Amino acid sequence: MRIAEIPSPSQSQSQSQSQSQSQSQQQQSNSQFRFHLFNPILLQIETLIKKAELFSSVSAADHPLSPAIPDDLRHSLTHLAQFTPFPNSTKLHIWKLSYRLWNACVDLSNTSAARRSSTDHANLRHVASDLLYLAGDVTGVPSPAVKFASFYYKTGLIWHGLKNFELASSCFERASDIVSKIDLTSVVDSDAKKLLLDLNIARARTAWQVSDKNLAMVLLSRAKGLMFGSPEHYKALGDEYLSFGKIELSKGETQAFREALKLMNEAFDLFEKGLRVARGREDMVEFKALRSKTLRFISAVHLQVEEFESVIKCVRILRDGDCGDNHPSLPVLALKAWLGLGRHGEAEKELRGMIENKGIPESAWVSAVETYFEAVGGAGAETAMGVFMGLLGRCHVSAGAAVRVAYKVVGHGGEVSEVRARVAAKLVSDERVLTLFRGETTAKQRKAMHTLLWNCAADHFRSKGYVISAEMFEKSMLYIPYDIENRNLRAKGFRVLCLCYLGLSQLDRAQEYVNEAEKLEPSIACAFLKFKISLLKNDNTTAINQIQSMMSCLDFTPDFLSLSAHEAVACRAFPVAVASLNSLLDFYSTGKSMPAREVVVFRTLVTILTQESNDDSEILRVLKRACDRAVELGPGCFFGEAEVGKREQKWFSVACWNFGTKMGRERKFELCSEFMHLASKFYAALADEEQVEEHNVLVFRSLTLTVAATIASEEQTKTTLTNAKIKQAKELLDRAGKIMKLSSTENQVNNEEIHRQEAENFFIYTVTAYDIHGRLNDTVSQQQLVKSFASSKVCNSKYLLQIGLYALQGPRFNQEVANFALKECLSAQLSSPSPDYQTVALVFRKLVGITSINKGEGDDEAVYEMYQRAYRIMVGLKEGEYPLEEGKWLAMTAWNRASVPVRMGQCEMAKKWMDLGMEIARHVGGMETYSSCMEEFVNGFQNKFSMQTE
Repeated sequence: MRIAEIPSPSQSQSQSQSQSQSQSQQQQSNSQFRFHLFNPILLQIETLIKKAELFSSVSAADHPLSPAIPDDLRHSLTHLAQFTPFPNSTKLHIWKLSYRLWNACVDLSNTSAARRSSTDHANLRHVASDLLYLAGDVTGVPSPAVKFASFYYKTGLIWHGLKNFELASSCFERASDIVSKIDLTSVVDSDAKKLLLDLNIARARTAWQVSDKNLAMVLLSRAKGLMFGSPEHYKALGDEYLSFGKIELSKGETQAFREALKLMNEAFDLFEKGLRVARGREDMVEFKALRSKTLRFISAVHLQVEEFESVIKCVRILRDGDCGDNHPSLPVLALKAWLGLGRHGEAEKELRGMIENKGIPESAWVSAVETYFEAVGGAGAETAMGVFMGLLGRCHVSAGAAVRVAYKVVGHGGEVSEVRARVAAKLVSDERVLTLFRGETTAKQRKAMHTLLWNCAADHFRSKGYVISAEMFEKSMLYIPYDIENRNLRAKGFRVLCLCYLGLSQLDRAQEYVNEAEKLEPSIACAFLKFKISLLKNDNTTAINQIQSMMSCLDFTPDFLSLSAHEAVACRAFPVAVASLNSLLDFYSTGKSMPAREVVVFRTLVTILTQESNDDSEILRVLKRACDRAVELGPGCFFGEAEVGKREQKWFSVACWNFGTKMGRERKFELCSEFMHLASKFYAALADEEQVEEHNVLVFRSLTLTVAATIASEEQTKTTLTNAKIKQAKELLDRAGKIMKLSSTENQVNNEEIHRQEAENFFIYTVTAYDIHGRLNDTVSQQQLVKSFASSKVCNSKYLLQIGLYALQGPRFNQEVANFALKECLSAQLSSPSPDYQTVALVFRKLVGITSINKGEGDDEAVYEMYQRAYRIMVGLKEGEYPLEEGKWLAMTAWNRASVPVRMGQCEMAKKWMDLGMEIARHVGGMETYSSCMEEFVNGFQNKFSMQTE
């Protein structure tokens, strides 16, 4: 507000004239001299004020105030202060300049440019206040001190608004110093009285802002003495106490609550006193409203410090007092207090009473419902729903309020309650509630309600509460609009409902939901759910077909094949798992990013196939495929590097070996041969510097057993090996032979078990190689093989006997090999400390047979020598030590060999064989009778032979 310029009263002029006349001529001269000194400063100040007035004009409204003007004015004011005191005329001139500057500030405050330079504007007002204060009292101006204080007070308010509390405090303190010299009893102007009060309040407010609360309280207490019986003063001071109380209340600290209660009690007392001094009806109504407001805040403070009885008392006073307060906050305060006292019945009455009070705003009863739920929990779900439904019929309820109530009914913070969820489902599915969410204006609230119900359903789903979870998911879909934009969201809802009914094993209903989802949004998720349903129905054929459907989806990734395999294994649907993994393996050649390493998929596939019977051929196919991929990619790339790769290679090698030995035990020799051949390949790839000997032995055994199984398969199937297979077998044996030679030179370990295994491996290799070379009619190689075996350290009589017997059998008969092997066997037995005479006897029988064939019946000296060797071995043995049957055979066959010479008249030859047979019979237990007969016949034959010669 602009301030009128001060006129020059005639009384003031006459007094100044009389005073000037009474002054001496010397004083007049001094005054004129000083006037000539500070007059340029005044002119300069006036020039600057004119510039400020120019900026405040309408034409310059868009130009901000120059910061140089306040600075220059402050500089000029500093110089002017050196010439105080001033004559009355100069003071009056300065007052006018101050008022002109102040009015310019008022005009500046109304322009946008001034608002952009608020600090400069405040500086300008501060200069105007200092200029007026510098001039001092002027004769003829009433209450100059009040005017000084008013300028500083208004300037301080501006600095306070700019949050420059230091300058604001400085202005207020200057004003306080000025008014402190005023006699309060002489103040009669109401504006001056109000200034005194406002000044103390303003100083208190500034002190509060700089955290000097003690000073603020002192100033407010000092202000109580400045009421002057004015209702307006009581109201102003009471408002300030209430304002400070609110600030303390908002801090949320126990100590702050105590301070807030003191401040609000002060405010309440001031409003009570103001009500007593008020005379106007409007003032009385206003004070009653302020008193009720303060009492509500007091009850809120009591509630914060859990003084619930005090809250109830305050509410009763407010309701039953002279004003009959029915503020919407009272039921909420009362409800919280009753809940704090544990009286839930009273709290429920307050909650239900809100239905009758149409004036309670939505935020108030929603807050009450939330508080009631926090205290009562799930037991109050029905009550809250009843209150909400009652409010729907009596007042306007927003969708946001429905969301907040549903949020409290459902529960939060990880709490899962089926009772609360069912109440919430009933609440949100009511047609009146659904009506609140119709229209575009409630899209945000509708989305919030859908999210709330969805999260609740998800919590129950994770807790395996599939029934309530399905119900909540269905209710959440009520808040999804039927439009194009929300098709995906609806499809998602149908898919999770499918999962719920899968958990309940209601497969047909799950099928219905996934079909609906597929209509809205065909996707890999729908295809996979159909696949899972087929698995649970044990329909493996449909499940396998569904795998192909999944791969045709646009959003298909190979990860779903891996997941399908896991699901199939969990359902023990091994054919489906095999189909999934086979399909997954087809993607590795494309170079796409895959969910697992290819070798892991192969290993898993083989493991699954072992769970099924009669899948040996399929296992062989998978292992061959893995071997081919290892060759194609390289062992390092396929199996992996370092120890991981070695473990994978070893697993496949051992798997092939185990399957090969299993097929051998089951006499499936063709499959055995294939598995052993694969094992040799995997073991060959596994060889490294540290375990080269061990792996070479395994490769050697695998190759040898491959050929052995091939030969056994030929005998089993009654077929003949083709030339190609014979050639392949020879190549495998050649490889085995090279490894055998390398192992025999490197292996120096003195271990009985290792030597036994080496002997067994060498024997099998020798027999199989003998067979293959026999098919190629390579008798020389056969003899070399047997001789090589016989000369090795691992050779023993048992293996030599088997080789000899094998050489005598079948189409690959080789008399030389048999003769050599049996003789070596005989030598080994006879050189042993404890010969096995059963084996010795068998060898003699076979050697007799071979010698007979080799020498012929006519030349039997070699045969006779064999019998003689046998007889010499029998001599000295205990009875029964040499096998009786073999001894009898030797005796009888030796005796019978004399029959031909007898018929041929070769008496000497006949007598030689008969004597040998008789001698052998004498060393065989149980042939005494035969021996007597033989001796009698020999004597008779000898007499006859003697008579013929005479």
